[in-house]
Amino acid sequence: MSDNVYSVTKLVGTSKKSIEDAIENAIATASQTLKNLDWFEVKETRGYIEDSKVAYYQVTLEIGFRYDRKD
Repeated sequence: MSDNVYSVTKLVGTSKKSIEDAIENAIATASQTLKNLDWFEVKETRGYIEDSKVAYYQVTLEIGFRYDRKD
């Protein structure tokens, strides 16, 4: 096992269904352009209320990804 180098980026995912969907939306979208996604951490959870009901969930998370090494 070699030493790794990671980067951390902040994402905001949204969903009309659930907090879990908001997280999965953010990760799925990030994985389209970022490689080697290894972990995530939820930093904030918010929502938007419309007509006295939850209209959508918003989750801010940090996601860690590993840089490719050229050994």
